[in-house]
Amino acid sequence: MQQITSFDPEILELPFYEDQHRRLAEALGTWCDARTALWDEVRQEDPEKAGLRLVRQLGEDGWLAFLDPESGTEGLPGDHRALCLTREALAYAEDLADFAFSIQALSATPVIRFGSEAQKRHYLPRMATGSLVGAFAVSEEEAGSDVASVALRADRGPDGGYVLNGRKAWIANGSIADVYVVIARTGGAPGALGLTAFLVPADTPGVRVGRRLDALAPRSFAHLDFEDCRVPADAVLGKPGKGFVIAMDLLERFRMTVGAAALGFARRAADTALARARTRSVGGTKLIDLQLTQASLADMDVQLNAAALLVARAAWEADRGSRRFARHSSIAKLYATEEAQRIVDTAVQLLGASGVVKDSVTERLYRQIRALRIYEGTSEVMRLTIAGTLDTRRAARAARDV
Repeated sequence: MQQITSFDPEILELPFYEDQHRRLAEALGTWCDARTALWDEVRQEDPEKAGLRLVRQLGEDGWLAFLDPESGTEGLPGDHRALCLTREALAYAEDLADFAFSIQALSATPVIRFGSEAQKRHYLPRMATGSLVGAFAVSEEEAGSDVASVALRADRGPDGGYVLNGRKAWIANGSIADVYVVIARTGGAPGALGLTAFLVPADTPGVRVGRRLDALAPRSFAHLDFEDCRVPADAVLGKPGKGFVIAMDLLERFRMTVGAAALGFARRAADTALARARTRSVGGTKLIDLQLTQASLADMDVQLNAAALLVARAAWEADRGSRRFARHSSIAKLYATEEAQRIVDTAVQLLGASGVVKDSVTERLYRQIRALRIYEGTSEVMRLTIAGTLDTRRAARAARDV
């Protein structure tokens, strides 16, 4: 198979992947390599305009086709391994492309998994072509990783529908979305028991973009306000009271893809550092010939290999229906994002002053990588989650030897 720069070909040859995934990787690499002019252009555009353009482009070129499972077309695989490979390739090529792809997939997946037939017919075909942009609105200023603390209210209206009042915060694609998947509190049940998911079109009276936010890595990012926002009963996604289940199902499936994006960023940083080390001279010696440089490059390679294996395993566990896939998804996200941060930082250090020049590859990566340790579960929350899934049976057996 042709070697694609954004992937480790030896990882792709492991039994975690099938031939369809290898074909996907090759197609993705070819597509990304042919669009360097597009990447240069979108970096100069307003983040909202760039986001819309990239969602449309991804849809037109077929990379979102899997979001409409009933289309009957012979598309590329849409399983977790394919999601991870796509995010890795796009992150390696251009952060905004990965962002556009991931938020569109994140928003459509709850509809695929829990939507009614009518909801699927209404939303998925247009989301698959990129003509309708989605956003997932769960976070609030007082409810980030703790989904059970969501306070946005959805009270029953006299017509049997719901009236939403409150705010959502830090919503990716919040300022350009056509439809929001909103997690809100219904009824009087406490915590996780009182949440329901809704599909709320962005043009619904009573919902508006409250404040556009300037993120460290520019993109569409906003707070949302809901004031007497009325939606019909058929706007409920899944069943009333099951919003927490829907949110956690989605986050558990997408955490591994965050690890995959981190892997793409990290591999781009490592490749950039290696290329610089091979050409830069220091005191008459190539940088790569210095033992400290060699040690840094070796550490990067170890970190990349470990992260790639953890992401591949998590995706494989999910695709084979393992009941413990969420544990592996958390492990992959935690390790890949933390180590990617270190790899990017090391790359900047190896490049020296040129590594912090605005709009250089490593400067962009340095800004882009940071958010991945926060969204869809902070590293601290991931550690607590993993600790809660430790196999106590193994610990009990080991205790007999103490």
